[in-house]
Amino acid sequence: MKHVLSTTVNGEPHEVLVEPFCSLLDMLRDSLQLTGTKKGCDEGDCGACTVIIDNQTVTSCMMLALDAQDKSITTVEGLIQDGELHPVQAVFVEHGGVQCGFCTPGLIMSGVGLLLENPNPTEEDVRFAIGGNLCRCTGYSRVVQAILAAAENTRG
Repeated sequence: MKHVLSTTVNGEPHEVLVEPFCSLLDMLRDSLQLTGTKKGCDEGDCGACTVIIDNQTVTSCMMLALDAQDKSITTVEGLIQDGELHPVQAVFVEHGGVQCGFCTPGLIMSGVGLLLENPNPTEEDVRFAIGGNLCRCTGYSRVVQAILAAAENTRG
């Protein structure tokens, strides 16, 4: 039996019919067509599905959609404001923090989540924050540089 999920996604209210076993990831991708959130391992190990819920990063494949009732969800698509990239998105491009791009949305969301909690992170803080995100292309150094640059840009 389907249930009505009332939630806010990227600043817009939504009511979605979901099965009790539907993951937040599947609801975002299948019901709302927000495909920037990637389905990688579907086991919470790769971080490709990272979103922000009420200012906390979450692996959306490990959360039931119904657990997002009355919560505020931000996906990578919701970071763009007035046609402008979020500072973390912009520095990923500037610093070459992208390769194939599959893990990029999750890494960006982890970076944004870190900066919400800690606007002045150290390199160790950044590495810890992205520790749940697997990337087979970048080697992480440019990702770390990008997040540190975003922190610097938002401070100065």
